[in-house]
Amino acid sequence: MAEVRTTRPFAKFEWMIAWRYIRAKRAEGGVSVMTWISLIGVTLAVFALIATLAVRSGFRAEFIDTIAGANAHVTVVMPRGVIEDFESVADNIRAVEGVQSVAPLVRGQAMASGSGQIGLADIYGIRLEDLKASDAIVQSERTVGNIDDLPDGIAIGSALANNLGLGIGDRIEITTRSGAATPMGQATRRNAYEVVYIFSTGRFQIDEVRAYLPFDVAQLIFNRDGVADELEVRLDDLNRSEELKQEIANAAGPGMWAYSWQDRVGRFLRALTIEDNVMFIILSILVLVASMNIISGLIMLVKNKGRDVGILRTMGLTEGSILRIFFICGAGIGTIGTALGVILGCLFAIYVDQIFSLVNYVAGGGVWDPSIRGIYNVPAELRLQDVIKAMSLSLGLSWIITIFPARRAARMNPVEALRYE
Repeated sequence: MAEVRTTRPFAKFEWMIAWRYIRAKRAEGGVSVMTWISLIGVTLAVFALIATLAVRSGFRAEFIDTIAGANAHVTVVMPRGVIEDFESVADNIRAVEGVQSVAPLVRGQAMASGSGQIGLADIYGIRLEDLKASDAIVQSERTVGNIDDLPDGIAIGSALANNLGLGIGDRIEITTRSGAATPMGQATRRNAYEVVYIFSTGRFQIDEVRAYLPFDVAQLIFNRDGVADELEVRLDDLNRSEELKQEIANAAGPGMWAYSWQDRVGRFLRALTIEDNVMFIILSILVLVASMNIISGLIMLVKNKGRDVGILRTMGLTEGSILRIFFICGAGIGTIGTALGVILGCLFAIYVDQIFSLVNYVAGGGVWDPSIRGIYNVPAELRLQDVIKAMSLSLGLSWIITIFPARRAARMNPVEALRYE
């Protein structure tokens, strides 16, 4: 009795035959054009998915860094009033585990003017040592001047300075409605200060209106003698703000309220999350469409290679071997396309600033307007989990859909395949 010999799955000859089919030209019964279309489609789809996920992650990270970096992690206020014994309240809050620093603030809005220009300013009265604890204010590469000179002048945002045409050493006039009460209403108060520091937080909306004055000066011009409007609390971990805000409010004392940075921008963050999910679904459909080209190419390949399949079956190849040969063809295209897409997507995320600078130069400028976008450049954060998600989606789709035309080839009747040859 003859011994039936079986080959191990994905044997060397199966890979050789699959490779021959993939690179076969049209004249040889191959579908090389369709192969290239499928490969390019998968590559571009994976590239778009990774690039989009990286930019979306970058926007979220940039938003959180600039918002939390230039503002309090937790803000403590007295509803409809001021904080009188703010030093004692600040000491109680500092005793809470996880609190890094507590800074009393005086806040108010004013009209700012300089060089014949007028703008709105959001004035923060703060002590120098507390302002230096704000990384977004002191560690930006776009800062000009010396922050240690704040007791002798004012610090303003870069966009505000640009709008008013001011530089270091120029004087800015601040007009507030905090003067004496008169029969005609509350009188205005005007004061001029030397610009000693120009900062850039990375967020245009903040840099356009924010200005810092010494704490005692702000108390004077806003009639806050001996009191503070709020306490700015910074934490060791800003992600614990929701967890610690109630404990901070309890430590501050009766009647005090505490709200976190997430309370201010929570709706925006939730909108970003929804947008991220929708964007991933849309781009997943793009990957699916690109993967469907693999099916089209394989169906054409199976049809063109019907005679070869019949010959291979009569030579003793099993259905499993035929299935694996055509599976390797489709999965190979998907895998190579995925790898190329991952490389291109990662390179885009790494060099996104240079790419957009080139685009901006070619377009003659104006491609990215920070006054509209809110930030000064295109952020991108390449995260391993995003790359893995894109790879898993592409490989999963391209491998799964390859099975169906491969099974069709494996179940082809060799007699029918050779009948008209």
